[in-house]
Amino acid sequence: MQPRRSATLLLAAVSLCMSASALSAESAEDAADQAALPSVAAAPSPPSAAQPAGQSTAAQQSFPGQVLGDVGAYFTAPLRWDARDWTWFGGTLLAVGLAHRYDSQVRTHFVGAGPAPNTDTNSEDTKDAIPAVAVLGATWGYALVLGDHDGYREGWAMVEAAALSGVTDYALKFASGRQTPEQSTDPNEWFKSGSSFPSLHATAAFAVGTVLAESGNDDYRYLRRLLGYGLGVFTSYERLKHNAHWLSDTAAGAALGISSAHFVIDRRYGEQAESHLALVPIEGGAMLTYKLSFE
Repeated sequence: MQPRRSATLLLAAVSLCMSASALSAESAEDAADQAALPSVAAAPSPPSAAQPAGQSTAAQQSFPGQVLGDVGAYFTAPLRWDARDWTWFGGTLLAVGLAHRYDSQVRTHFVGAGPAPNTDTNSEDTKDAIPAVAVLGATWGYALVLGDHDGYREGWAMVEAAALSGVTDYALKFASGRQTPEQSTDPNEWFKSGSSFPSLHATAAFAVGTVLAESGNDDYRYLRRLLGYGLGVFTSYERLKHNAHWLSDTAAGAALGISSAHFVIDRRYGEQAESHLALVPIEGGAMLTYKLSFE
């Protein structure tokens, strides 16, 4: 019973790591479909003194409201998947599976073929978290010193991406129960109350790094990407070097962190959110629908 329950939760949690990449395309397709429908009472209200022209509905929401909306959209995204999204999900599973094929070889490369020390914690855990924390702190420090609104938004996006991916990461750890390389030399020790899969450090580093790489304007975009994705790669390398994780743990963490960050970027930096009240013709009559879409 436990393997079945764990496998079900594992599939549900892993599926979140691919949800973000599809949201932007899905929203655009929904908006295009909606534009072709006859709309009633869907015209936006004229700008008032309290609402500057061009200000988005999302921007007017309270911060708790935005966060709750993001959480709901994040954890229900797999319900809106199409064939393209499932293809991406399958590709991610194949990539993680390929990494799993080389788990033992990578461990041997870094620490040799000796026995596992059989410990539950790694002495380098705190040290390996410092780069991601430093980037997050530097982003907030820059925003505070200069009073930069874009810096605040980028800092919050980093926090949100790390938090959403972190929750999913812990769900995966609970579901898989995989033992770390310090607990076993066998990479196939699943459902053993371990906490190896996926790597939380890699997940958080790629979540923070991807926001750094892809958010904001295009000034210094190549440098941003070098630093952002470099943060994730460096952290993953350190986890392997310190025998804290298997290669497939870091691969899954990278997929989870990157996709979660893209989800947050789409929500924070996407264009204006639009609502539509539409009368949809159906066989034998009509149906009134309401849709809130983020383009």
